[in-house]
Amino acid sequence: MTQELNASAAVDQQNGGISKKGLSAGSVGLVGAVIIGISCIAPAYTLTGALGPTVAEVGLQLPAIFVAGFIPMLLVALGYRELNKAMPDSGTSFTWATRAFGPWIGWMAGWGLIAATVVVLSNLAGIAVDFFYLMLSQIFGNSAEIAGLAGNPFINVGTCLVFILIATWISYRDMQTTQKVQYWLVGFQLIVLVGFGIMAFVHIANGSAFDPTPVSLSWFDPFAVTSFSAFAAGLSLSIFIFWGWDVTLTMSEETKGSRSTPGRAATLTVIIVMVLYLFVAIAAISFAGVGGVGVGLGNPDIQGNVFFALAGPALGPFAVLMSIAVLSSSAASLQSTFVSPARTLLAMGHYGALPPAYAKVSPRFFTPGYATIASAIVAAGFYTIMRFVSEDVLWDTITTLGMMICFYYGLTAFACVWYFRRQWFATVRNAFFTFVFPLVGGIILTVLFCTTLIDSMDPNYGSGSEIFGLGLVFVLGMAILLIGVVIMLVQSRVRPAFFRGETLSLAAPRYGEHEE
Repeated sequence: MTQELNASAAVDQQNGGISKKGLSAGSVGLVGAVIIGISCIAPAYTLTGALGPTVAEVGLQLPAIFVAGFIPMLLVALGYRELNKAMPDSGTSFTWATRAFGPWIGWMAGWGLIAATVVVLSNLAGIAVDFFYLMLSQIFGNSAEIAGLAGNPFINVGTCLVFILIATWISYRDMQTTQKVQYWLVGFQLIVLVGFGIMAFVHIANGSAFDPTPVSLSWFDPFAVTSFSAFAAGLSLSIFIFWGWDVTLTMSEETKGSRSTPGRAATLTVIIVMVLYLFVAIAAISFAGVGGVGVGLGNPDIQGNVFFALAGPALGPFAVLMSIAVLSSSAASLQSTFVSPARTLLAMGHYGALPPAYAKVSPRFFTPGYATIASAIVAAGFYTIMRFVSEDVLWDTITTLGMMICFYYGLTAFACVWYFRRQWFATVRNAFFTFVFPLVGGIILTVLFCTTLIDSMDPNYGSGSEIFGLGLVFVLGMAILLIGVVIMLVQSRVRPAFFRGETLSLAAPRYGEHEE
């Protein structure tokens, strides 16, 4: 039976169609996919670094900005869902863009996804290191010496490599192992975040909040934001805080109901995270206010780690749970984020866009073992270099990550629009889900990508690090894209079949007709 399936997949591939890759089919259900999606977004880690800077830009309109940022993510997610219905494939952006626009654009879409996830893997590992030593310092009586260990680059990098090694080992194993780990890590951080919100409102009711601020509907008015630049900054930040939901689509070949479950999981993930963000943000503003002193969210001294400052006043003796929650959040996301680049590399190897070694699937665990290890090595190397080059490695990698996300999300949204072009106006549903929604989402992301690219040329952008008079974020972004182009040109000479459309070809099937 296995030989027959492999032979059938080989025929489909030779005909330029999508085909299976030997992954463990049906091993992930809807709940498991949503849990992994939430894990990849890492709400506890994301919020502790996002609340302060966003309040600095928009003040009390924080909820409005979160809602505004949620919109392009939801629009793009809906486009992803339509593409997955037609072509469930672990290659997602790579496969879909290739089917819509051809091998060259498809290859770069895949490269954008891989680059973004490798960048965030290094970032997550760095965050995990910081909160690991912060947690230890709290356990041992707020020892400044222990907390300061994270600032030692050699200790920092060494600890980071250990975290990456552990995450790689878990990701290499079967998806059941990943799900079991994520249920615990995600469950814990969600309980702590909800508990924080509840305790914040309890303090408000008791009159013991730091700066009680009554909830108002005006907080949800985006037009109350003082300037367009502040509004744009909020949208850019949302790219970071919502990113990660597309991991549910890369598991499509391993999901029960591969045509419907991944898209449903992506939509549910974005909505659940949005509700959580709003609840915690409203609770934090109501409890601490947006002032610039003490634990006010406008205080620049606490903006890099809001929860560390608010945990004590809100949670009292249980404050250490917040540090553990952020640590578990970054650690959980570090592990689950390996899913996307590994499966994209697997698909690119499978269709002949990369060396065949990337198409190897572990015969024991039915996971993309070679691609997982390759992703880990590159992420570890990237973080090590950045830690010694950048003045603020986390800041610069987050900004670079935003550029890469806009790049490949935007390409995929446009791929949805073009792929279904023959059926745009066949029904009202088609008009919105295959044309209007992904088009608007793609345009927003493209504008943000171009804006960030231009602004990041300034040496003062990001951490202030520069190379040859250009901002490090711009250099990183352009270097990543140009490296992708160079590798693509080399692969086109070594593996011309893919670039001739022989292994994965252009297609525009009628809406509702699916490929097998």
